[in-house]
Amino acid sequence: MAKLNQITIFDGKKIRRHYDEKAEIWYFSVVDIIFALTDSKNPTDYLKKLRKRDLELGKYIGTNCPQVEMATSTGRNRKYLTE
Repeated sequence: MAKLNQITIFDGKKIRRHYDEKAEIWYFSVVDIIFALTDSKNPTDYLKKLRKRDLELGKYIGTNCPQVEMATSTGRNRKYLTE
């Protein structure tokens, strides 16, 4: 199971992921995906501004993207928005 929760690589960038065995669904860190696609220096701020500009996106993320606990780069667990 630990292998399912490891970091995956996309275009040379790390993306955290989590597999929920009960629901049989993968969750990926939205912030990590934004970083991989945009090369933003602050992907958390990028997402925050994007949600303010696009109210429908903000509603969608708030409703459909659960927060899942994932390990940080320092090894601590923290909840992240996932999709």
